[in-house]
Amino acid sequence: MKVVILAGGFGTRISEESHLKPKPMIEIGEQPILWHIMKYYAEFGCCDFIICLGYKQYVVKEYFADYFLHTSDVTFDLAKNRMEVHANKTEPWRVTLVDTGLNTMTGGRIKRVQDYIGDETFLLTYGDGVSDVDIKALVEFHRGHGRTATITGVNIGQRFGVLKAAPDGSIREFREKNDDDGKIVNGGFMVMEPHVFDYINGDGTVFEKEPLENLAKDGELMVYRHDGFWKCMDTQRDRMQLEDLWREGRAPWRIWDRAGARGKGI
Repeated sequence: MKVVILAGGFGTRISEESHLKPKPMIEIGEQPILWHIMKYYAEFGCCDFIICLGYKQYVVKEYFADYFLHTSDVTFDLAKNRMEVHANKTEPWRVTLVDTGLNTMTGGRIKRVQDYIGDETFLLTYGDGVSDVDIKALVEFHRGHGRTATITGVNIGQRFGVLKAAPDGSIREFREKNDDDGKIVNGGFMVMEPHVFDYINGDGTVFEKEPLENLAKDGELMVYRHDGFWKCMDTQRDRMQLEDLWREGRAPWRIWDRAGARGKGI
């Protein structure tokens, strides 16, 4: 199953670092948060990534173009103009990097990678959030209800799109936040059927507005509730909190170092 990652925004709320690089390339533990997200999905057997780029896209492209240099021992023979890679430790990933436009909105970015997805169910997430959500259980939940879209609902402050859900998981309403909202919000980590492209008009479409709102009205949007860890790197303070978790060995999303972590393929 392909994983689409939205990584093209300007990241203005963490401008201390995003003026130099896209927000998904800001590092946690000496690796971009984008790498952390990909490592997490890979533990569930999801290694085919489509990354939607925009702002400073060349930084992401250069990172993956030289990825083996970041992860392997290398000998450069300058006299012979030759490079030898030792003990290649790169992951078995397939990474498609797509320029989805500098000012394209989230829905427009998804629409622009339609040809790379084809007529398949796909995973969708943002390039600035980590979690310990069970991807296998999420996909099983999605397959079980048969609707067009599933988003992961997390219990956190009212900063993101708000869900009104029925006891069976059906979403009755999706809308942007207001001061009277409850705690279940859209945490990303979504599963989509290709029919979702019919809800997106073009580059100016904000996915979190009309598409999700109309999916909810049509009864085609479901929520998978996650009560575990979830954190979005929205500000420098968020980045430092994630960095502390990583440095102290308490990062809940770092499942690839745990015994028995593999074998959860979907």
